[in-house]
Amino acid sequence: MILGIDEVGRGPWAGPLVVGAVVLGGATIDGLTDSKLLTKKRREELDIIIRSQASGYGIGWVHAEELDSIGMSEALKLAAIRAVEQVKTPYHEIIIDGTVNLLKGTKKGAYVTTIKKADLLVPSVSAASIIAKVARDNWMAEQDAVYSGYKFASHVGYGTAAHRSAIEKHGVTPLHRLSFEPLAKYRGPNDRRTVSPPENATPDGVGGLHSADERPASRSASVTTKRIGDTAEDEAANYLIRNGHEILERNWKTKYCEIDIVSGKDGAVYFTEVKYRKNANHGGGLDMITKKKLNQMKFAAKFYAHSQKLDEKDLVLAAISLTSEPPEVEQWLTID
Repeated sequence: MILGIDEVGRGPWAGPLVVGAVVLGGATIDGLTDSKLLTKKRREELDIIIRSQASGYGIGWVHAEELDSIGMSEALKLAAIRAVEQVKTPYHEIIIDGTVNLLKGTKKGAYVTTIKKADLLVPSVSAASIIAKVARDNWMAEQDAVYSGYKFASHVGYGTAAHRSAIEKHGVTPLHRLSFEPLAKYRGPNDRRTVSPPENATPDGVGGLHSADERPASRSASVTTKRIGDTAEDEAANYLIRNGHEILERNWKTKYCEIDIVSGKDGAVYFTEVKYRKNANHGGGLDMITKKKLNQMKFAAKFYAHSQKLDEKDLVLAAISLTSEPPEVEQWLTID
């Protein structure tokens, strides 16, 4: 009777922060692991099983405006409290993924154990990770019907090139976290929350919106090299999704390295370099990966694995080449 707790949505530029809490009780569910390592289809399958077989579960939400107001640390605590309050079944221990006791200062705080990689080690925490991610991803997908042009279903609020481009084109929405540095310029007197939800939209159980009667008007723009590159990367990501991958990151960057696409499939994490050329006669994916580039990719993959506390034995380097206009995938190859 362990209450497992995990959060999703700490890093996105838009959308809610969500915390899951699950008591599995006597339920034994095969395949539970860190939600990021599962395909979208498998997560959704497990989400149904968890909700039907777990002794109790809860999901706590903190939306963007509230997060901006109280800050990330307090938002994490608040979402955790809201999730735990929904769990009515008895439990004798609380395990939270990570190193921070999100219930510190509450009556339950003294019963908390924090464990790094608990979402890989403790089934109830894995389950919490899964139901939280499925709930958040599905909610973000619904926002496509409310805020057309932002592609919330594909990047679920993360700071991808396509998302950045949409913000530059349309402005920010009420879903955006203006306390995040990339969006801070839209706050205060220069607030550009130009897209508002429809007046007749009604909240759902978690503060969502379901009306699509009004959408932000699209604006024409000239086709630039950057836009073509973004389109190529979008097509590369869609190709991976069609082949069973779950996109974990797009344009993941640090001051030391960057990765075009990080995806998960069958327990492995793939790091894909995207190469686009209009002319198909300039070689394939491997031809574009020089020894220097390969070393950079290896470093970036290891750096990512270290930052996310992943096992390096499950890392796979890959390259995807696209040609033509609009871009089409020529080949996707893993690199030994």
